[in-house]
Amino acid sequence: MNLVVLIGNLARDPESSVASTGNTVTRFTLAVNRPFRKEGQPEADFIRCVAFAKTGDFVKNYFSKGKKIAVEGTIQTGSYQDKDGKTIYTTDVIVNRAEFVEKKGDGGGSYSRPTGGALGGGNDDPFGGQFPEPPAKVDEPLFTDIDGDDDMPF
Repeated sequence: MNLVVLIGNLARDPESSVASTGNTVTRFTLAVNRPFRKEGQPEADFIRCVAFAKTGDFVKNYFSKGKKIAVEGTIQTGSYQDKDGKTIYTTDVIVNRAEFVEKKGDGGGSYSRPTGGALGGGNDDPFGGQFPEPPAKVDEPLFTDIDGDDDMPF
């Protein structure tokens, strides 16, 4: 399973471009604090993130340097050759969902962007009802017990 959930602060303003498909590609770096300290100072990891289409537009329009954000996505690794022929390895988080962590002007609390699809869910509505309510919570278990070999799909 490839699943990443991060909460951190934007290290700089998100940068957007338009791909050849016409979709927005937004890149940003997330500073995520480590749980331990070195010489009394918190240490952070700076994690490169990429968001596409509506999720990318949301990040670009509502977040800026220093703002706290929660993201959910997957890790993607890759490599390329630089101008000197050296192989450069990359690791990025491909963001499927982004949410507010702080209320505007409040510094605390939690705000979720109430939309369906890849942008997240939640019951708080910082946009004045502009977006539809998230789907109702389903109480069915995610996994069911398998009683024997006859129930196996292979």
